[in-house]
Parts: sequence; C-alpha cells; structure tokens
Amino acid sequence: MISKFMSLDEATRSRTASKLGIDNKPTKFQFENMRFVATEIFDKVREFVGAPVTCSSFFRSTELNLAIGGSERSFHTLGAAIDLRLLGGGKTYAEVFEFIRVNLKFSELIWEFGNDEEPDWVHVAYASGDERAKVKKVQKVNGQNVWFRYDWDTCEWIKR
Repeated sequence: MISKFMSLDEATRSRTASKLGIDNKPTKFQFENMRFVATEIFDKVREFVGAPVTCSSFFRSTELNLAIGGSERSFHTLGAAIDLRLLGGGKTYAEVFEFIRVNLKFSELIWEFGNDEEPDWVHVAYASGDERAKVKKVQKVNGQNVWFRYDWDTCEWIKR
C-alpha cells in the first residue's frame, strides 16, 4: 500500500502497458511523489466521498504516456497526478471537484469533459513545492477539445 486506500498495483496498472509490454514501474523519486499524492489527495477524497474511489490513471512511465498520446509535460509521468473515478457513495464528480478546489493543495485540477453540471472524471495533480493551483476545464465542442481556465477573482470559467 502506498497510502491508507491506494495500492501500488492499482496506481501503476495499465491495460495499454500490459498489451504493449511496457514497464510501468516508478523510480524512487516517482514512487515518493505517488505516496504523497495518494496520502494528501486520494485518501482525503476517499474519506470525503465515504465510499470506494479508484483511479483510471495514476502513474505513467514516459514510454506508456507516449503510447497513449499523453502530454509531454504530464504530471502522470512524475507520479504526481491522478484521474479519479467514483465507485459509489452519495457524492458527484462536481462535489469532489469542489471539495478539492476548496480544501486541498494542488498544482492543477481539471474538470474533464462531461458538461457544465458534471465532469466525466476529475484529474488532480500535486508536485511538492508546485502550488500553482491551476483550475481548468476541458470539454468537447464540435469534436474538438476546448479548454477553459478558472478565474479566481470572478469565480467564472474563461475560454483560453
């Protein structure tokens, strides 16, 4: 276990890595980042939700990240990002997003797809010492990804 509620196997599991024979094992540095994110974000979200939570993606080796078309600057390759999936409980993704935004330290928080009321999932990253607290939303509009940033002064989404 890397934290109270997250196993190393769950944090590194990838169908793509298995299918392509990609080694998805973290270095010591990446592992320490993973423990930090699991303890300071994942476990706190799990306690807030009060029911099982999992991740669709946590650690991605550089090779795996490239294979799935991830960003070259992805926090996942540092072991510092997690895509949260709810497995039950009485909380919505929107409530989880707001809980993180208001209560936790993070480097970036992304409302991933869905609609204006509910994302399909929540991406959150925290690299120790990097507390930029960037809040973003990405949505599909006419088949294209459209990005928005959260304006902390007006509490509104602004198209980038």
